[in-house]
Amino acid sequence: MRKTWAPIGKTPIFRHSYKRDRISAISAVTVSPLRKWLGLYFRLHSTNITGVEVIGFLGHLLQHLRGPGVLLWDGGTIHKRAIVRKFVRRHKRLHVHRFPPYTPELNPDEYVWTKAKYNLSNGAPKNIVELGRRLRRAIHRVRDSQRLLRSCIHASDLPWP
Repeated sequence: MRKTWAPIGKTPIFRHSYKRDRISAISAVTVSPLRKWLGLYFRLHSTNITGVEVIGFLGHLLQHLRGPGVLLWDGGTIHKRAIVRKFVRRHKRLHVHRFPPYTPELNPDEYVWTKAKYNLSNGAPKNIVELGRRLRRAIHRVRDSQRLLRSCIHASDLPWP
């Protein structure tokens, strides 16, 4: 929920039907070696993301990116799974660096999701399919804008020239 306008004395009522349906997301902000082009890759899943989905996503990234890649990861346990560590060891192009614990402000990807969620706020999709459609539209809006992607990097506390 975000702030909204309402007549004085009339609190807005937001109705929804709570279900345990979910959309889990995995994403990565990419920066070209010369820092001239930013990209955003993502995948949505209808179940919780496991190590299998992480290595599927990393494989997808490796197909699209040339040369070595530096992964900046938060401390999520999903990144420490044995099958994920084995995949990273097998793919020498990937170089993993972890963010310090409890530092989401360093992660540009967090700001991508903040922007996407802002576009979803104060809405009540009728079902999980509609939510997925809205979420894709919101993420594509960020992905298709170099200005928005650059703002996500600048909003983070990462050193950036």
